[in-house]
Amino acid sequence: MEIFEKAPAKINLGLDVLYKREDGYHELEMVMASVDLADRLTFERLAENKIVLESNKAFLPLDKRNNVYQAAEKLKRRYHIKEGVKITLDKSIPVSAGLGGGSSDCAATLRGLNRLWSLDLSMEELIQIGVEIGTDVPFCLSGSTAHILGKGEIVQPIPAMPACWVVLVKPKISVSTRKIFQQVDLEKLHHPDMAALRTAITEGDYQKMIQEMGNSLESITIPRYPIVQQIKDRMMKYGADIALMSGSGPTVFALCQKYSRAQRIVNGLKGFCDEVYLVRTIR
Repeated sequence: MEIFEKAPAKINLGLDVLYKREDGYHELEMVMASVDLADRLTFERLAENKIVLESNKAFLPLDKRNNVYQAAEKLKRRYHIKEGVKITLDKSIPVSAGLGGGSSDCAATLRGLNRLWSLDLSMEELIQIGVEIGTDVPFCLSGSTAHILGKGEIVQPIPAMPACWVVLVKPKISVSTRKIFQQVDLEKLHHPDMAALRTAITEGDYQKMIQEMGNSLESITIPRYPIVQQIKDRMMKYGADIALMSGSGPTVFALCQKYSRAQRIVNGLKGFCDEVYLVRTIR
């Protein structure tokens, strides 16, 4: 028997860093939404008690350094699973891009193995396991659109963001989330009004949502990686309703209500960056 799971990418409509917690993490407030750029995972039982991870991307680690492997190992140990599993990861989401690909793969693994091994774990139980691996995993377990609090473990689903086209552009650089957070100076950050953003989405007000979107980490990432601002500027030049960095970067996304504008942005950025995707939001 094979089980399949999709692992959608996420974008940050809003991201604010509130303060440094006693446990070393930062207290966050975010609004995230899923988009239909996705990895695909396949799960198969193995008689031999081991985890086998395969991928279409040769550069990915296939051992304990991979979130997928970590998720499988945690479930096996915690619930004393004595059989093995073969996991095939068909990767489409760019790596180290601020799109939550690794976290979404981890979430898909928890969902898939919950079914394969008939564990009957609740969403709350899966979240408790997932947050031990990555702070974006709790959101990725449910997806769609949500208001996120804490270090990422508090997920409050809200109505899906207004439908629109999304252009994702990743430059040829990788950004370390850990290093970006090490540079956080709370007094120098822009703090988006997350309550207003949530209200706009709940009311389905696209224009108000655009006005309230923001990412407080841009002021840290952009000075270190100026290409992020260059991508934003080009997106706006070609007709984006808004252009914003996702997560700690370096991927930038543009939102457009009109397909023609989104396609113009794609055409305008293809020669500038290799990785350009035109996708939709997931409702």
